[in-house]
Amino acid sequence: MRHFTLEDVDAVYEFSTCSDVMQFTGDAGVIKSKADTENIIRNVWLAEYKRYGYARYALVHKGDKKVIGFCGVKYEPELGCPDIGYRMLPKYWGQGLGTEAVGSVLTYAREVLGLKKIIGEVVEENVASNRLLLKLGFCHTETYEKDGFVINRYECTSLS
Repeated sequence: MRHFTLEDVDAVYEFSTCSDVMQFTGDAGVIKSKADTENIIRNVWLAEYKRYGYARYALVHKGDKKVIGFCGVKYEPELGCPDIGYRMLPKYWGQGLGTEAVGSVLTYAREVLGLKKIIGEVVEENVASNRLLLKLGFCHTETYEKDGFVINRYECTSLS
């Protein structure tokens, strides 16, 4: 994982416009063009690195050096704490890469960033992501409906 740069526009556009990747996200359809993609990189991720010291990070596949998605924590003002987020191209699903990435981010959040609590929100239908958070020590705290989705909220406080 590494910080995103503006050179990642094509890769971010690819995974952000893939219907399989975006089916369970709350931001499907936000990126419709390369200009939208550049805006997200510049005005969200790069700005959050400066403001909070963390944001979503580019997931770079070790085998082919391709940016295949993102993983990282993002400060969510309405939650009052960071949220873990991750996504990757379907070609890379089922290989343990999500578990590896989220586990690495949790270690980084604890040891480098000094974070004490992280929230994860997952659409109930996304069975793999629900399992992943439970496997990595998150506890289910609530289930609610939003924008036509049933969402499970998880909390990880075992960072300290």
